[in-house]
Amino acid sequence: MSTAIAQTWYLTQRQLMVFARQPAYAVITLIQPVIWLFLFGGLFKGVVELGGFGTTSYLDYLVPGVVVMSALASNLWAGMGTLEEIQRGTLDRFLTTPVSRAALMNGNVVHNGIVTALQSAVIVLLGLAGGADYPGGIAGVVVLIVASVLLGTVFGALSNALGMLVRERESIIGINTFLLLPLTFLSSAFMAPDRMPDWIRHVARFNPLDWAMTAGRSALSADPDWGAVLVRGGALLALAVAAVWLSIRTFRSYQRSV
Repeated sequence: MSTAIAQTWYLTQRQLMVFARQPAYAVITLIQPVIWLFLFGGLFKGVVELGGFGTTSYLDYLVPGVVVMSALASNLWAGMGTLEEIQRGTLDRFLTTPVSRAALMNGNVVHNGIVTALQSAVIVLLGLAGGADYPGGIAGVVVLIVASVLLGTVFGALSNALGMLVRERESIIGINTFLLLPLTFLSSAFMAPDRMPDWIRHVARFNPLDWAMTAGRSALSADPDWGAVLVRGGALLALAVAAVWLSIRTFRSYQRSV
C-alpha cells in the first residue's frame, strides 16, 4: 500500500510539472468562472428579492455554485488526458514497468483534485473581492473546497474510465457536452430550490452537483446545518470511491486488451 501511495504521488508530480509549465492554461480556466460570477451575478442580482435564497446578496449565493460548476467542467475533460497518453503510447510504456496499476489511474485523479482545490480557492477569493460575504468563515470555505474536490474526483475518475472505453475524442466531447448543461441547470446553481419548478427541484435532489452546492452553501452560512453537510459530503465521498474503483477496473480491462 505504501508503495502504491508513493508511486501515485510520483505520477501526480509528473502531471503537476506539466501544469506548472503552462501558466496560460491556468489563467484561461478562470475566464469562464469570472464571467459566471460578475456577468451573471450582476445581471441577476435582483432575483434575491423573490426570497428563498437565504441571503440578501445574489453573489453570496452564486459563489458556491460557480466553484462546484468549475470543478465539474474541468474534471469532465480528464479522460482527454488519458486518451492522449494512450494514443502517444505513454500508457503502454508504463505497463512494461512494475508501477502500480492503481497509481497510473489515481495519479491523474490526485492531480485533478489539487488543481480543482487551487481553482476553487481562487474563485472564492474573486468572490470576496467582488463583495461576497462568507459568514461561515474559513471552515465553511474549506468544506466548499472539499466538496468541489470530491465532486471533481467523481467525474474525473468516470472521465478516465470513459477515455479508456471509447478511445475517441469525438465521443468524449459529445458525452461531456451532453452532461454539462443538464447537470448544471438541474441543480441549485443559479436559482434557489424554492423558486424552481417542482420537477426540477425533485431531480436536483439526486444530482451530485447539487449535493456539493448545498453542502458548501450551508457551511458558508451564518448558521450551518452540519447534519446536511455530513450527509451530502458522505454521499459524495461514497460516489468518489466507487468512481475511482470503476476507473481502476476499467484500466485493468484496458491492460488485458493491449
